[in-house]
Amino acid sequence: MTLEKATLPVPQFDQITLDQLKQNIEKTIQSGQTFLDELKEVPPTIQEQLNALEKIDTLENEMSESWGVLSHLNAVMNNAETREVYQSILPNLSEYYTQLGQHNPLYQTYQHVHDASIFDTLPPAQQSGIKLALRDFKLSGVALEGDAKKRYAEISARLSQLGSDFSNHVLDATQAYFKPLTEEQLKGLPQSSIDLLKQYGQQRELDQPVATLDFPSYLAIMTYAEDRELREELYKAYTTRASDQSDKTEFDNTEVMQEILKLRQEMANLLGFNNFADYSLASKMAPNVEAVDQFLVELAEHARAPATQEVEELKALAKEQGIDEIKPWDTTFYSEKLKVQQFNLSQESLKPYFPTPKVVQGLFSIVNRLYGIQVVEREAPVWHKDARYYELEDQGTVIGGFYFDLYARSGKRGGAWMSGFRSRMQTSHGLQKPICYMVGNFTPPVGDQPALLTHDEVVTLFHEFGHGLHHMLTEVDYISVAGTHGVAWDAVELPSQFMEFWTWDNESLALISEHIETKESLPADLLKALLDARFFQSGMQTLRQIEFALFDLYIHQQTPALNAEQIQETLNDIRSKYAVIATAPYNRFQHSFSHIFAGGYAAGYYSYKWAEVLASDAFDRFESEGIFNTETGSEFRQFILAVGGKVTARDAFINFRGREPKIDALLRHQGWTNQSKNA
Repeated sequence: MTLEKATLPVPQFDQITLDQLKQNIEKTIQSGQTFLDELKEVPPTIQEQLNALEKIDTLENEMSESWGVLSHLNAVMNNAETREVYQSILPNLSEYYTQLGQHNPLYQTYQHVHDASIFDTLPPAQQSGIKLALRDFKLSGVALEGDAKKRYAEISARLSQLGSDFSNHVLDATQAYFKPLTEEQLKGLPQSSIDLLKQYGQQRELDQPVATLDFPSYLAIMTYAEDRELREELYKAYTTRASDQSDKTEFDNTEVMQEILKLRQEMANLLGFNNFADYSLASKMAPNVEAVDQFLVELAEHARAPATQEVEELKALAKEQGIDEIKPWDTTFYSEKLKVQQFNLSQESLKPYFPTPKVVQGLFSIVNRLYGIQVVEREAPVWHKDARYYELEDQGTVIGGFYFDLYARSGKRGGAWMSGFRSRMQTSHGLQKPICYMVGNFTPPVGDQPALLTHDEVVTLFHEFGHGLHHMLTEVDYISVAGTHGVAWDAVELPSQFMEFWTWDNESLALISEHIETKESLPADLLKALLDARFFQSGMQTLRQIEFALFDLYIHQQTPALNAEQIQETLNDIRSKYAVIATAPYNRFQHSFSHIFAGGYAAGYYSYKWAEVLASDAFDRFESEGIFNTETGSEFRQFILAVGGKVTARDAFINFRGREPKIDALLRHQGWTNQSKNA
C-alpha cells in the first residue's frame, strides 16, 4: 500500500545525526543564555515585557524539538553512542534550566505583566501560563541567594545525572540476563510464547529458545512455565535487577537511590519545605500530603476484603495442586489457572482475536465516533522499521500527528509511555500543530504474522492513546499550558485511564477484535468470559498499587533522608500492612522503580489512583448518557482534552461533570459494590 507523505513537518530520522542534535541543543542553550545575560532588568514597556515572555516560549519550543528527539532516541534505540551524547548534554541542560528558573529579572518581568492593568485583557491561556510560571519560579529557587542559590544549581545538575544513571542501570541489568532453555523447561508454554523465545535465541545466534527479562518473555515464563524452579530463577533475576542482590552488581542502584533521596530532601529544605513530599504536592491537584495519605489508606480498606478473598482462592487452588505455601513466583502462574477455572478464560485464548492491525484500526474507529476525528497513516522517516506515523484530521484539516512504536526489543527502555515531540503553539510562522510519540513494549510479531496482543496490552495501548489525545486535541496556543503542559501531575492520568474503559465494552470489543485466521469478532462465550473476569483480583492489584504509592510518599517524607537499609525497612513495613502475599526477602523492587527515581512520579505515584477516581467518575457520565454519545464526547473533548493547563484540573473536571469528583464510580468499576449502571 502506497501512503501519502506526511503533511506536517516531521523529524527526518533517516538523516538526523547525533552530532546535529547536539549542536542544535547547544545552540538553543547558547541563545537562551545570551537572552538571559542581556535581560538585566525588567524591560520598560509592557510590550517589551510581553516580547520577553514570547521569547522564552520560542526558546522552549526549539529546545523541546531537538532535546525531545535525542531523549526519545535514547529511550527507544539506546546504544553506547546515543547514551554518550545524551549524557554529555545533561550538565549544560540542567545548568541552563536552573539559570532560567532563578533569573530574577525574568521573574520580575513575569510579575510585572501579572500585576499590570493589561493582564486581565490577555487570553485566559496566557494568563494561566504566567501564573504557573510565577509558581514554578518560586519552586525553582528564584528567591535563593549566594551559597544557597549555587547549591541548588549543583543539586539540580546532580539529580539530572543520577536519574539518567538509575534508568541506564535498569536497562543494562535487564539486558544483561538471558537464559537458554531446554525442551523440558518449555513445558506449559503456549506455542506463541515458545516461538517468541526461539526468536530471542536466534537474535543471539543460539539454536535454543532463550528467556530474557524483557517483559513479554518474563511474563510468559511466570504465567505458563510449569517448571517451578525456572519461575523462581526468573523471578529472582527480575526483582533483583540493578541491586546488590543481583549477580550483576556493576548495575547496582543502591548508592544512586540513596543520593537521590538525600539531594531531594536538601533541595526541598533550601526552598523552605519540610520534606520533598511537601515540595512535590505544591504543584499537584491534591491539597497536601495528609490528604493523599488518607485517600490511599481509605482506598486500601475498600480493597482489603476482596483482596483477602482473592488470595484465599489462589492458595486453595495451589494446595489442590500440591503447593502448601504459595510463593511470589507462583502467583501469576496460579492466577492464570484460576482465571481459566473460574471463567474458562486465558490470555492465550484471547490473543488470536487481537492482531495489532485490527486493534489499531478499531481504536481509530472508536475515537472517530467519540470526537469526530479521523486517523490517517502517512509516510514519514522513522527510527526503526516497527515504527509508524499517523496524522489526526478534524473535518478534513490536519490537527496533529503521532508515532506508534509498540513492540519490545533490545535497546528499548521498559514500560509504555507518551512523550511530546512538538506542542501546539502560535508562532511567527503560523499555528504549529502538535506531534507526539506513543511507545510500548508489547509482544513483537513472530515471523510474518502480525503481533497478537494480550487484552492487557490492548488496555495499555488505549491508555497511552488517551495521553496522546490529550497532547493532540489541545486548543491552547501557548506552549506552557498546551496539551499536558501545565496540567497537575495527579490529573494528567485522567484522559489515559478514561480511554481504558472502551476496552471493556461489548460494542468497542467488536470493533477491535478479529480472529487472525477466521476474521470473526470475539465470540459471545469469550466476550462474556472476558467481561465477567474484568474484576478478577482487582483487590490484590489495588493493594499492590497502594503499596507502591505509600512507599513513594513515605520515603519522600522522612527527615533526614533514608539510607538503603531504612528504605528497605520502610518498604517491609508497608508490605506487612498491605501485601496479601509475602515477598521474597531478596526482592529489591525499589532498585528498578524508575517511575519515582528516573521519571516524574517522585512523591507522586499516588497520581494513578487519584486520577482513576476522576476517570471513573467521568466515564460514569458516559454510562448514563451512552458511551458513544457524541454530545458527551464533544464535552469531554471541550472541557478536559482541549483545555490543557488553561484551567485547573479541579475546575476542568467540574466543568465536565457539573460537580466535585466522587469515589463511588471507582468502587463500582473495581467490582466492590453491587450497583450496576446498566442493570
